Amino acid sequence: MTGVDVGFPFTGRWLVQNSPADRVPSHGTTRFATSYAIDFVPVGADGRTAPITTASLFRPEPADRFPGFGRPIVAPADGTVVAIHDPEADHPAYRGLPSVWYALTQARRASGGWLALAGNHVLIETSGIVLALCHLQQGSVTVRPGGHVRRGDLLGRCGNSGNSTEPHVHLQAISTADIARATAVPLTFDGRLPRNGDIVVMPN
Repeated sequence: MTGVDVGFPFTGRWLVQNSPADRVPSHGTTRFATSYAIDFVPVGADGRTAPITTASLFRPEPADRFPGFGRPIVAPADGTVVAIHDPEADHPAYRGLPSVWYALTQARRASGGWLALAGNHVLIETSGIVLALCHLQQGSVTVRPGGHVRRGDLLGRCGNSGNSTEPHVHLQAISTADIARATAVPLTFDGRLPRNGDIVVMPN
């Protein structure tokens, strides 16, 4: 399927992870039409997330300890909101040994289906393609189904809901809002696709 070109769904400084520029499927699976999905992790001026401490290695950390928790997430394209979901609680972040436990419980979360993985999210239809922005902060979604948004409009805030080890935003393009029937659509951002480890900086 022909790809879609969009803008970045944020302002500020963000680290690229799980980019389809490095491998496809980008998240190691084709389930839920995630072949070309990409993750952006908010970072500070030093390009890092929350500092790792001894405690980080042995127990979960509060999501609000991370620099991007609550940062605005904006529409990457003009379009119509086709679905929202934002009642899910933001869970702790997992690094060090807790991340090993979290990885081992991945299959259980996947068995819960799309909502269990996506957490709080917004779906926007643009030019016949649906954009899914996932892992938003509980209660932060500012748009409603049927509403029209323009690129750069506020959608919600960066959270740690669903299948997420630390606050970030997951973006994927799909052929239909019906996840069970959807196929993955390649994404570019203003004509380019950043690679893992790149830092994207967007003006406020």
